[in-house]
Amino acid sequence: MLRHARELLAVRSPLDAELIVSEILGSWWGHRMPGGDVEEVIGEALIGHAARAGTPAALALLTGIANLGTRRQEVLAEQAALELMERGVARPGWAEHVGMVTPEQCYVSRDVYGDQESVVCTFTYGGADRHALVVLVDRNKAEPVPNAPARSGRPPAPGMVRDAWVSSRVDKLLEHCRRESRENPLMRFEEVDPRDTRALLQRALERTDAVDDPPVNENFGSYHAFVRSRVRALPPGGRVPAPAVHGHDRRATLAARFLASDEAEELSDRSAASRCVDRIIDYGCAHDFGRPLRVSPLKAEMFLLDWLPRKVLLSRAEQEAVPHVLAAWVRWAGKRTGLPEEGVRATLDAVWDATAKFAESYRDPSAFGLDREIVDRLLPDGDLEALPRRAFTLPFLSGTHRLPGRHGKHGRVDLTKLDPGDPGDRRILLEFEHPGADEAHLDAHERLAGRLWDGDPPQLWETAQALLDVGYERHEILHRLIDVLERHGHDPQGLRDALRVLRHEPPPE
Repeated sequence: MLRHARELLAVRSPLDAELIVSEILGSWWGHRMPGGDVEEVIGEALIGHAARAGTPAALALLTGIANLGTRRQEVLAEQAALELMERGVARPGWAEHVGMVTPEQCYVSRDVYGDQESVVCTFTYGGADRHALVVLVDRNKAEPVPNAPARSGRPPAPGMVRDAWVSSRVDKLLEHCRRESRENPLMRFEEVDPRDTRALLQRALERTDAVDDPPVNENFGSYHAFVRSRVRALPPGGRVPAPAVHGHDRRATLAARFLASDEAEELSDRSAASRCVDRIIDYGCAHDFGRPLRVSPLKAEMFLLDWLPRKVLLSRAEQEAVPHVLAAWVRWAGKRTGLPEEGVRATLDAVWDATAKFAESYRDPSAFGLDREIVDRLLPDGDLEALPRRAFTLPFLSGTHRLPGRHGKHGRVDLTKLDPGDPGDRRILLEFEHPGADEAHLDAHERLAGRLWDGDPPQLWETAQALLDVGYERHEILHRLIDVLERHGHDPQGLRDALRVLRHEPPPE
């Protein structure tokens, strides 16, 4: 990296220098280290190495990191750079301008559906070297982030950053965006408040940083530090709009208005339609930032072909009704939100194109070889995604068996009468599976079963699947997970790190 930094001595523009430093800092962005922070282990070690090297290239790199690094890296790099300057190491010509950027205007180019938006921010170095930063924010990326820290009272992050790039041809870029909005009725281009832009980008960047292996462009890491620096240069004080729909009452009102509308009049099975529209609203609220009325071709496809088959237990009637209910919802919601007729037609086309695929992609629980009665007991919340996880956790749910000294005059218990979601009944199921186990051992299994049942954290089930894939037996996997949970159960980050290590352990010979 220090050899790469020699390029900094050959450039004159502070913009070129910042992009080179951002590329260096991006070489480890997105990587995770069990038991450590990669920014500390590599980033701060690089600062120390550059300080010891004491060369002009090292000073140039430290100068760049002092403006583009993490907050801690900036402090360490600035201290090291000052020490080298006091020793007489020569600074590059761009050093006095790097980081001294002034924000100008901010714009957003978005489609009328609200799927994606390109945020364009223009900057100068004291009136010179005008350039534009373009950041692509994908608002369909709304799945909860398990590793993200809780932020009480704050609305969900507004999508994820998917890509970023820099252009020095600012006027040509802006004219292209304006022309596209004039010629394409499904595109909008407008100026936005730099303060709100900072809030939006900062939250979207936080979300991207929090995800393991985020779905970004392969070159995004090279721009990450530059984006972070430019977001900080924007004025603070903006806000991200809060979700539009809150609470069960608001959702029920929305569903009732739809079912009473002309668009829903031709839906024959009103009971199934009511349950389907509840799913549509739930998806919009929980996975689209509180925007159930937003409709788009991509959102319709994700709802039908990804979320429903993966997450929701549907009856036969609901499986048949949901495409028709979604099409009626598109017409009704599009009218309420002012979506152009071209957008409504395109979304309806996507619904009907996805309908045949939905019938193939939705796997009825009977396909898993489980009786519907068992499925209903495992999925009281209808979370279809939880089915394999819970079936792995509690595989013995049928038959009448003897439990010595327990449960009834003859010590027999009917497992079909037990509720696996109830902690007391769950304990009985675990006692059946582990006859003769002492209370402490059963307590440990009970804690693990509760975590797996709830999917808390998701990495528990991910680790179990990884160990199954490489040949571990179920019982040994449970014991390995119990061991990790006993040691790190009260430390969420430590637990995730330990599970990440466990996932990569080879099976015994």
